Order: sequence, then C-alpha cells, then structure tokens
Amino acid sequence: MHRVVIIGSGFGGLFGARALRRAAVEVTIVDRTNHHLFQPLLYQVATGILSEGNIAPATRDVLRHHRHTSVQLATVTGIDLQRRVVTANQPGNVVETPYDSLIVAAGVETSYFGHPEFAQWAPGMKSVDDALELRARIFGAFEMAETEPDPEVRQAWLTFVVVGGGPTGVEMAGQIAELSHRSLQRNFRHIDPRDARVLLFEGGDRVLAPFGDRLSTMTERDLGRLGVEVHTHAMVTGMDAQGIQVRLADGTTSSVAARTKVWAAGMAASPLGRLLADAGGAELDRMGRVKVNPDCTLPGHPEVFVVGDLMALDDLPGMAEVAMQSAVHAANTIKRRLAGDHTDRPFRYRDLGMLATISRFRAVARLGRLSVGGFVGWLLWLVVHLTFLTGFKNRIGALAYWAVSFVGRGRSERTITFQQAAARRALADQGSTPTSAAPDHGGSTDPVADGLPHPAPEAP
Repeated sequence: MHRVVIIGSGFGGLFGARALRRAAVEVTIVDRTNHHLFQPLLYQVATGILSEGNIAPATRDVLRHHRHTSVQLATVTGIDLQRRVVTANQPGNVVETPYDSLIVAAGVETSYFGHPEFAQWAPGMKSVDDALELRARIFGAFEMAETEPDPEVRQAWLTFVVVGGGPTGVEMAGQIAELSHRSLQRNFRHIDPRDARVLLFEGGDRVLAPFGDRLSTMTERDLGRLGVEVHTHAMVTGMDAQGIQVRLADGTTSSVAARTKVWAAGMAASPLGRLLADAGGAELDRMGRVKVNPDCTLPGHPEVFVVGDLMALDDLPGMAEVAMQSAVHAANTIKRRLAGDHTDRPFRYRDLGMLATISRFRAVARLGRLSVGGFVGWLLWLVVHLTFLTGFKNRIGALAYWAVSFVGRGRSERTITFQQAAARRALADQGSTPTSAAPDHGGSTDPVADGLPHPAPEAP
C-alpha cells in the first residue's frame, strides 16, 4: 500500500489526513506534540476563558476512526530525500519512517526580529505551553500586586504590554482589559484590578492593517473604550524583567515599567524549512519558508509537498485556511496519481476572509468585499470558530465556557502554578528551550527580580 507520511498535526496535517481517509494509502502523522491545536483560540486559554483541552484534543482521538492512519509522537530531525525516509527522535530512541509521498506541514514559530533574548521576558503565542505560561504570568501579576507595598512596583505588576497589532495582539489586549475591568471585580482586597494598564505597541501605522482602514479604525476605537492604550509607529528596542524600551514615531525612546509582556509580533518558519532546502536545493524566502512549485511540491521532488505556513507561494498569508486548503490539495494530488492521473494542477487558494475579536460581543470581519464589525462581526466570529473547532464535545464545552465569560463575568480557567510561569527560565538554565523560546542570556535567579510570580514560602 502507498505510504504517506505527514509531518505536523496542525490544520494542514489534520486536514491532509482527513482527505486521505478513504484512499488506498497508509498514513503516518509525525509530530512533537500529541494534540491538534486550534491556535486561533490560544489567547482564550491564556486569559482564563477556555481550558487547553477545549482547543487541543488528542490527535489519536480525533483520527480514531481512520483505520489506516497512525500517529507517532516524535520530533523530526531529518528528511532523506534520496532514501525517502523521515528520521525522528523519541526519548532514548530514533525512529525511521519510510514514505512514498511526504506532506510537510510543520508550521511556524515565534520570531523576535533578531532579539532572541526577549523570549524569556515576553512569551509568544504558538503552543499550549506558551498559553499556560502566559496565564500564570497574567493572573500571577494580580496576585503579586495584591501583596506589594511599594506603589511603583505594584503598578509595574499591574501594567501589561502586548507587542504586535495583528489579530493575536488585538485579541490578547482586549481580553486582558476585560479581565481587569470586568471579570476580577471584588476578587481582591488591597488593589483595584481596574487600575491595570494595558498597552498595545504596533510598529506600523495602524492595528489590523490587512483588514483595511475602516475596520482598523473601528478596532482602535473599541480598544480605547476598553481602556487599552494603543501606540502605533512604536518599535520595541529593549526589554528586561522590569519593563521595555520603545522607540516612538518621533524618534524618541521611552521606557515602560511592566512585569508582564506578551509577544505577538512576528513569525519565522520551522527549522524543517532549512532542512528541506539543504537536502533538496530549494530556495527559502526571508521568513525561512520553502519556495514551492505551483502545485505545492518541492522543486525536483514531486513526491514531497510543503503546505501551510511553511510554504512560500504567491505571497499567501500564514493563515489556517491556507494550511487546510493546501493540505487538501496535496492529498487530492496523491489520490489522482494513484488513479493514474499525473497531470500537474496548480493550487488555487479561495480567500474566505479574516476575523478578529476585540471583546465580548465586539469583533471585526472581512469576508471578500464585505467588512463588518461590532455585534454582527462577533456573531460571524462565533459561528466560524464553532464550525472549525475539532469535535462535538469541544464545541459544546467552548459554548459553555463562553456563556460563563461573555454573558456572565467569570473566568473558569484561572488555576495557575509557579512552575507554569517559571518553566521557560528553568529549561533555559538546563540548556533546553520550550517551543518558540530562545536561549538564556543571563539574568537573576530570583523569580521576583525576573518579573515572575513566585510562590509563598512554606510554613515551618
């Protein structure tokens, strides 16, 4: 039977596997995580609305009815294009998986634009680990402020910086503002959570620039009503545990004391892009994505497909829809070849639009020539996200959590641990790094000095 190996269990990997369900092929999915992540809702895990299980079901469970599909939990370290073998590492084990067709859907990681040292102070938003770490830092900041006697330090704990004015940055800033102004009322005795400042820094001239001027202006207005301070033409040039340094539009530099920072500003392709380029002689674009043929195949290797965020083709954006459609195109090409049709057919992307939520009952949506915002935009956002959430149970669970948070005031997922907040630093000290993190570049070993929430001392 024809062997298909899929690298990655994100949108591209999952939709590619689904498209091959009834084909005469054996499918093996290789990924370093055991779950399929609905990445657009990570910010809701970070702000206590959803649990990680709502947006990251086990891949094996999602594909349990696919009799000819197996899942391999391992980290891909090599692709031998001549032998047609994928090499992956497991703890204490190296696994080689042969293929006849290969779909590479490895996605992207966080880019800090030449400042990898920022990672320890400002986690990105690409993985469950990132979201749980940010949740611990955000809710932990309010806990630290509650017991902080120094007014300046207390305000630093209550200052939240979000870097990047794209959908992720806008959604994070809006939800932190709602959390502080609405959800945490009457939870504290020595601070007023409404004193929290939320600052959003964007290097361009407006937030949500791809949505167009009208929706961008609407978004900035709605964020302002929530209390978010939006700064455009602002470049973050420095960062440490205590705060950030920003170069403003007039060329001056300003410092902001903030213990909690979120990085939502950039993406870089998976290192597998470089590995494929070196092995097959393909070119990379400036983001490290692989330049592919019009049918998504690797130049010189028609049996290898590169899809989704790792693919550089026609300036397509790094969006879930691109990953899903290109993976289905690759799967359909494999099925046609098995049926004897070897005609090259270029990939045609159908733009289904973009969505971003600002706060409860407020969102913006661009669907072709249609641009809507406010409550209508939020209803569109709700329908689309429920449609694409994987599994009936997750849809029902998400609806229940959203009712608690949007109709009511609560946040059901507020459990945090010091380990979540400090894991990135601990891994860096051991010479390892979590997903989308950077190597350690020095600093204090005191979690408070490092801007992390810290546990209370144990009783004697």
